[in-house]
Amino acid sequence: MTALHTARSDHGSLSDLPSTPDAFADASWDNIAPFYDRLESANLDIANASAWLGAWSRLEELVGEAGTQSMIAYTGDTSNPKKEAAYLRFSSEIFPRIDERQVRLARRILVLGFRHPDLETVLTEWRTDSEIFRTENVALFSEIEELSARYQKITGTLEVEFDGERKTIPELQPYLKLSDRTVRERAYLARDGAYLSVRGELSDVFDRMLELRNTVARNAGFDNYHKYAFKAKHRFEYTPSDCARFHAAVEDTVVPAVERQLAYRRQRLGVESVRPWDLGVDPDSAKPLVPFTDVPDFVARARGVFGRVDAELGAQFGIMADESLLDLASRSGKAPGGYCTKLSFRRRPFIFMNAVGVPDDVATLMHEAGHCFHAFLGGDHPFIWQRGTGSEAAELASMTMELFAAPLLAKPEGYYDPDDLRRARIEHLEDILFSLAHIASVDAFQAWIYSRPEARDRDARDAAWLEIRARFERGIDWSGLEVQRAARWYRQLHIFEDPFYYIEYGIAQLGALQIWRDSLRDPAGAVSRYKRALALGGTRPLREIYSTAGAGLVFDAREMGELVSVVESVIGELRG
Repeated sequence: MTALHTARSDHGSLSDLPSTPDAFADASWDNIAPFYDRLESANLDIANASAWLGAWSRLEELVGEAGTQSMIAYTGDTSNPKKEAAYLRFSSEIFPRIDERQVRLARRILVLGFRHPDLETVLTEWRTDSEIFRTENVALFSEIEELSARYQKITGTLEVEFDGERKTIPELQPYLKLSDRTVRERAYLARDGAYLSVRGELSDVFDRMLELRNTVARNAGFDNYHKYAFKAKHRFEYTPSDCARFHAAVEDTVVPAVERQLAYRRQRLGVESVRPWDLGVDPDSAKPLVPFTDVPDFVARARGVFGRVDAELGAQFGIMADESLLDLASRSGKAPGGYCTKLSFRRRPFIFMNAVGVPDDVATLMHEAGHCFHAFLGGDHPFIWQRGTGSEAAELASMTMELFAAPLLAKPEGYYDPDDLRRARIEHLEDILFSLAHIASVDAFQAWIYSRPEARDRDARDAAWLEIRARFERGIDWSGLEVQRAARWYRQLHIFEDPFYYIEYGIAQLGALQIWRDSLRDPAGAVSRYKRALALGGTRPLREIYSTAGAGLVFDAREMGELVSVVESVIGELRG
């Protein structure tokens, strides 16, 4: 057993390591490889293992941040060929080769028998990576990254003509909340029409991704990519059969709750049936919620909200704003969606999103800020691998923060007057129910794709999506809109870029609901437990992180149903 400490930057094997990530901004693999070569050839024993790990960790921080900066630049401007080239150099040339070197370096530590309690989770992950790694897959992952960039470019440049103006896809979102049903319908059809117009291109991208991923799995000795993905994502504490139980539980408990919300919506809107363009409008008010006027106002109010949740977390968000670590506004050429990423060298997070002035923007910022707080609280561990977690724990941080912040969004610090806050909270809680059903359908769809040979046919994929969607999405009138309904999965970037990264949202949402349920009785205690869990970083297994936060993993209908009942009860109280 050895004490953990960070190596000095002048560790003998990497004495010429650059001092900042900027030195790697224009680097090729040939520039970076010598540093990994020296780590691989350096003398290594138990006595110097911590120092060697420290030098390796420092290298990962520098190169990782340089690559992350290229990704931020490209997703912020997908039409810029120079930014695209830089991103592709890291994602398809450098990082796949680093993955290979990381396995080889990890094997040195594993063979050595180095042990420490705060690294046991990391070492278990490295053993798994070593087991499934195949050299022939490196080139395949490079091509997959190129295809992911192609998906970003296709979707990031989508625009439509709407009411005489060019609009990005996110800019259509406010129209889906207007009381005028004909405007909502036009906005909905314009959005889905944009994706349908590039269905052929996106299908070409996915056809090749599917082929490559199945080859990766076969090369690693797996029957299909579904089984491979569970290993690669370090899912040690739940199985594909648990996910199938999750699907069934959602169908039994969440889907009926969603149907009840839709019945309320139909009655309040006074329509014969709920159409897909009726889902965004507030059924209880003709006035759309407008939480902020512009991005500076958006950020200023967020500072106040997070300060009300917890003073330390509020200060951390202040650092984000003061250091320009936020790219929040929607604009032409910007990739869709939102994310939080880490600048590992600076030990700072970064938030990317497409705000257009709707309540969803507030929920998204609360969500991504949860990831930021995770990065701050877990950022003091000595080695880079200890500072991050699997997605299940990462999403617990973000989804819990949404729920912590929700009742604190009132003015003057926040976004809403009292009645608007009530409406925003109902919308958020309804969205949780709708999201759980959506998560189950996405995960079930991906399980189908990667276990069925007919998934190679693009029309068969659309048909399977419609069949699965019908299982989890009941109470909406889709008559005459089958093509538009199929377009939904093309908007789900996870299916393209990170398959099987979606069930984590469901697992984490149910964990967050447990923590939120406790916060209704003891808000300060719930926040304290949350912070302790986030501070663990990646030093503990998933169930221990959840337990520290006051939650557990939920896959069965009984526990899920109890949480759904709490959500429905609070919605009922808010509606009066």
